[in-house]
Amino acid sequence: MPTIVPVILCGGSGTRLWPRSRAAMPKPFLPLVGDTTLFQAALQRCPATGGFSSPVIVTGRMHLDHVEAQLGDDPQAQVIVEPAARNTAAAIALAASRLPEDAIMMVCPSDHYIGNPEAFAVAACAAADLAEEGWLVSFGIEATAPETGFGYLKRGEPISETGFRTAQFVEKPDLERAKAFLAEGTYAWNGGIFAFRVKDFLAELAAHRPQIAAGVAEAVAKGQVDGRRFHPDAETFAAVPSDSVDYAVMENTSRAAMVPADMNWSDIGNWQALHAALERDENGNSVRGTAAVELVDCRNVLVDTDGPRVSVIGLEDVIVVVDGNDIMITTVSGVQKVGKLSGAVNQ
Repeated sequence: MPTIVPVILCGGSGTRLWPRSRAAMPKPFLPLVGDTTLFQAALQRCPATGGFSSPVIVTGRMHLDHVEAQLGDDPQAQVIVEPAARNTAAAIALAASRLPEDAIMMVCPSDHYIGNPEAFAVAACAAADLAEEGWLVSFGIEATAPETGFGYLKRGEPISETGFRTAQFVEKPDLERAKAFLAEGTYAWNGGIFAFRVKDFLAELAAHRPQIAAGVAEAVAKGQVDGRRFHPDAETFAAVPSDSVDYAVMENTSRAAMVPADMNWSDIGNWQALHAALERDENGNSVRGTAAVELVDCRNVLVDTDGPRVSVIGLEDVIVVVDGNDIMITTVSGVQKVGKLSGAVNQ
């Protein structure tokens, strides 16, 4: 089996988990499920014993201290410091440009939760085998609900025991379409986890988005090494077009493949998604934090407090978050609007 290089993307500010997740301390670096942070969990899923080499982390200056504090002391790890946010195509190209052309990259967001890391490891090995044959592989995450917040992958013809061609990339659907996808059974969620060989990815990027490929190559050529950190040239990188890897490469390549992955995955994209990933009592309630919390006649309530006592009576499908002087209370149906609150927007 080829050696797999984990490429962990650390960007974004996680405003939909405000007030716990903030621009200064965003979602990947918080222990939201269990005692480890989502970033640390992403690293732990890719151990040397599982065929993984030292990771490459792509992050911005704002998150650099958090990355260094949680990465550990692996001298072989690389930290690429993005001078500006230019979306996932450029971020992945930065990592690719710092790796040998035959290396297999396993691109993973830093802020997802995977409840079954063993299933992730199996899918990663299957994806790496396909990538070694020249396929650009997406993880097709088992769709368990008609989610309208995710893109979907349609499974095509089989190309190995565990891999399939990607027949279609589908934008976030409306509810009726999402229900139809679920009923049909050939659609999976696109969770933004990919595997490809460096030279194959760079060739497809150059073919379909030559400006991104050329701009990143120039920014890397003019970049500076500082210990295990690498700083691409800021002025050159700032001129690189911003595009997602899906739009730039995956939807255009004729070598798109997918491996199914049923691994208890969540993007922890909002407070309801976090509640779903947490253990609940017999009434569906969850409590996080060290403060005293009293729930009376409540169902499906999440309370997350970092200090003050919280008492809730007779509520259902409600989320209460206390972070310092900020208190946020929402119904489950309101969670998508949290990121639009002035407190979340004006940080």
